[in-house]
Amino acid sequence: MAGRINDEDVKAVRDAVPIDAVVSEYLQLRNAGGGNLKGLCPFHDEKSPSFQVSPSKGLFHCFGCQEGGDTITFVMKVDHLSFSEVVERLAAQAGITLRYEEGGYNPSHQRGERIRLVEAHKIAADWYMEQLAMSPEADTGRQFLAERGFDQGAAQHFSVGYSPQGWDHLTRYLRGKGFTDKELLLSGLSQEGRRGPIDRFRGRLMWPIRDIGGEVVGFGARKLYEADNGPKYLNTPETAIYKKSQVLYGIDLAKKDIAKSSRAVVVEGYTDVMACHLAGVTTAIATCGTAFGTDHIKILRRLLMDNGSARVIFTFDGDAAGQKAALRAFEDDQKFAAETYIAIAPDGMDPCDLRLNKGDEAVADLVEPRTPLFEFALRQIVVRYDLDTPAGRAAALDEAAPIVARIKNSGAQHEVAVQLAGMLGILDTQFVVKRVAQLARWARDRGGRGPAPAGRGPQQPSYDAAHRPAVTGPALTLRNPVYATERELLKLALQRPELVSPAFDAYGIDEFTAPPYAAVRQAIMDAGGAEYGVQDAQDYLVRVREAAPDDAVRAMVTELAVEAIMRKTVDENYAGDQLVTVRRRAVDRRIQEIQGTLIRLGTSGDPAHLAAVQNELWTLQQYGQALRELGTAAL
Repeated sequence: MAGRINDEDVKAVRDAVPIDAVVSEYLQLRNAGGGNLKGLCPFHDEKSPSFQVSPSKGLFHCFGCQEGGDTITFVMKVDHLSFSEVVERLAAQAGITLRYEEGGYNPSHQRGERIRLVEAHKIAADWYMEQLAMSPEADTGRQFLAERGFDQGAAQHFSVGYSPQGWDHLTRYLRGKGFTDKELLLSGLSQEGRRGPIDRFRGRLMWPIRDIGGEVVGFGARKLYEADNGPKYLNTPETAIYKKSQVLYGIDLAKKDIAKSSRAVVVEGYTDVMACHLAGVTTAIATCGTAFGTDHIKILRRLLMDNGSARVIFTFDGDAAGQKAALRAFEDDQKFAAETYIAIAPDGMDPCDLRLNKGDEAVADLVEPRTPLFEFALRQIVVRYDLDTPAGRAAALDEAAPIVARIKNSGAQHEVAVQLAGMLGILDTQFVVKRVAQLARWARDRGGRGPAPAGRGPQQPSYDAAHRPAVTGPALTLRNPVYATERELLKLALQRPELVSPAFDAYGIDEFTAPPYAAVRQAIMDAGGAEYGVQDAQDYLVRVREAAPDDAVRAMVTELAVEAIMRKTVDENYAGDQLVTVRRRAVDRRIQEIQGTLIRLGTSGDPAHLAAVQNELWTLQQYGQALRELGTAAL
């Protein structure tokens, strides 16, 4: 077994890799105020961003699903890796050599399975590229690319490679790099032959498929030789790191421009992605041997941030299959807040052919939004009916009206309903408008069921800051000023410990009335107190999270460490107000308890005990008065 990673090295990795840089590889982040960033949560579906990142603290927290943690936790959750696998990956990115408590340096064969499979794919991608560039046998592949307008520079930019025709060239090469037969079979790079593993891909052009983080997780392979009896395109099989419904070819190259321009162009193939990027359309992506579906939408939504001005443009061939694909894409339209369009070249050419025949400008012009996807869907319906007859017009309306009712913008919905009446030749425009409005209303009333499109359920409830879900104990409502102030003080203790230390460390656990807040106070104490946070702010938060007794309290710590403080100017005066208020309320509660004790004792109690209780009451009353008059000076 591999040894435990040295704690100092883990801390060095956390410090060296900014959390915002890591998270932004997976979703678009925008300014959330207070030094925080926000985006659409990658761990659950949501309409508006409740996922926040605090670069200064190295933490993230989703106020919708309560997921939270540091950089390492984020990568563990989003990529389904173990702790050691994430530390090793981030350490490699940061150029940090890890030390292990037992057994010295961790040998490669002991590393996590996913890391090993990714490493195998990276080495394979480099090897395939070298074969395309240098091997005489690969001339067929180079000629294939040249005929489609791609030179050697283009091939290198997209890491296109070539797999030799022999049975086990790559298999033997990877064995020489220390990979076992089991790893090669698990990776999908090799398959079982009669005498052991052989290469899965032979005599093909190879496109590496990368995940949104840029790691090679699979390949798309194009047939080059007539003697090859396999399919035209052969993709990596489903593996631990490759799920074809969850990857988009070109997303690693396109993600920054998609986020920047709020536009994504969905094309059909690898060469179409290449043609678009080389023509200046750098937001082009493609699916990998499967229809565009829900998991692909999730990837894009995180980059587009679901703002109303975002655009998703589908380019499909003009043939029947392309039209069918466009209609299938429209079925998922409601899962986007973005406007969706379709772009089909007049002569039916795909972007690769269009660039080859008419140049880069023609490709750029093709993807300028011209036909909304819903309009294309309507036209495909209308042409199937005989609009010269009343029955034909009625049947077309029955099929088309639900599509118009699905349009998100109510103003556009009304306008398109009027257009539909004209397309169908129905003179009573208001009849069509009312029919569409009725269908839309039914869909809303039934939470998206009934006439609404299949799969569209009710919206996720938005996150209400005044009704935060409790971690443990009673439900917390920030309308309760006691809870609100305790929460603010804990946020200050975690985010700005220098403003509340050392006074905060003298506060008892019982001064926090909500059990979740009391648990956080205990975790801070166990981690060395707020005073330790003044010395090392980032390690302090790590220690507090580690001191939490369970995941629920740990999630609350992260939430409080990331949540914005409820004041634009956070200074000693504001911190002092929270300290005094929490202490004063604790004193008032104790005074009430003692007054109840005196009532129970009456005059028949032990005189010495009665005098002690009365003395404590007087002392507390004097202390409470001092807090009201002197503020922090009385603490």
